[in-house]
Amino acid sequence: MRHRSLSVGCRAVLPIIAAILILTGIAATQETILANLNSSGGEVLPKGNLIADAAGNLYGTSFYGGQHDQGTVYELWPTAHGYKGAVLHSFNPNGVDGFGPMSGVIMDKAGDLYGSTEFGGSGSCSNGFGCGTVFKLTHTSTGWHETILHDFQGSDGWQSYGPLTMDSDGNLYGTTANGGAYRQGTVYKLSLSGGTWNLTTLYDFQGGNDGGVSWAGVVFDSAGNLYGVASEGGGTNATCSYGCGTVFELSPTSSGEWTETILHNFTIDPNDGEFPSNTLIFDSAGNLYGTTSQGGGATQAGIVFELSPGTNGEWTEMMLHNFNDRSTDGVNPSSVLVPDASGNLYGETLVGGLYGQGTVFMLKPGTYRLWQETLLHNFKVKNDGNNPNGLMMGPDGQLFGTTGFGGRFGDGTVFELSHK
Repeated sequence: MRHRSLSVGCRAVLPIIAAILILTGIAATQETILANLNSSGGEVLPKGNLIADAAGNLYGTSFYGGQHDQGTVYELWPTAHGYKGAVLHSFNPNGVDGFGPMSGVIMDKAGDLYGSTEFGGSGSCSNGFGCGTVFKLTHTSTGWHETILHDFQGSDGWQSYGPLTMDSDGNLYGTTANGGAYRQGTVYKLSLSGGTWNLTTLYDFQGGNDGGVSWAGVVFDSAGNLYGVASEGGGTNATCSYGCGTVFELSPTSSGEWTETILHNFTIDPNDGEFPSNTLIFDSAGNLYGTTSQGGGATQAGIVFELSPGTNGEWTEMMLHNFNDRSTDGVNPSSVLVPDASGNLYGETLVGGLYGQGTVFMLKPGTYRLWQETLLHNFKVKNDGNNPNGLMMGPDGQLFGTTGFGGRFGDGTVFELSHK
């Protein structure tokens, strides 16, 4: 669909330490379907992580569905008789509004919602589908009002796929998987000044050693640096067709420019993964955790990894789990990892498991850096969702998530998973 100029350069690959593999267990959990999504116009395909407000109301996005069948922002709220729901905004392919949200929404202190769309707006990208937008939904006395904060034009990026991040000053940060100076995607910042939101491109990916095509969002460390993943590109040992992807850091300089540092190049090494596409998370010690959708040896089913900073400025990768498509394990991790207070990590796989329809899993750290996987739920088509793609932890340790398909109408579900 787009031209890639993924040249291979010479950047040293950081040391890779394989975790000794660990037994997989199955935990007793209870799944509750909170909503069976449905649209008379076709599939709904809920995408991205859910969020919750202080009252326990849930907010999410769907790629299709709504009044124009081009995606929605929806809300679910708990009642004495289960969850009820409403569409807050139906995206409209009218050349102004965006459509096709992929990454959920975030909420500011005032309760306003922010998100992005992969397509739509006035830009001339993707055969007339537009270049995408960044939007805000404000709750008013007459309902929710949408404001377009930015309308991508291609040269400043397009296909804003990953979730947004907001800093303490209310600035928004995100990525695009396409467009920019080299048509390999961008990292951008949106700032409000004088009533107008202005976009600054922090980095244009070139698609070579620096990586390219970022489908994930970015996260901050305590010093104000940004961290993310590129799904393609990388150094000399990345022998995938366009590179196996990278983990990168962007650091602000006194001149206002941002400098990129590659922390890790993914490779086809059996102790490494390929093609990261989910946003990273930090722990309190400054270690990064993430997933790759493929790689991990012969099974090519994806991995969970940790990157730890060293005193010499280099980062060391450890593979915490290698998914196995030759067993009942999940395949292709599909959501941002969710940590709990004990250091356990929770996530989802798009497919695999007992019924081949995806899983929810937990990884528990053990002695000598060994991690044990426990399958919390195996999705099945009948009376259940399938192909999960978003996960959130509730205040009591329960997990909330979405599935792209399945449920009563086949259009996806919102579910809750709790311990029995």
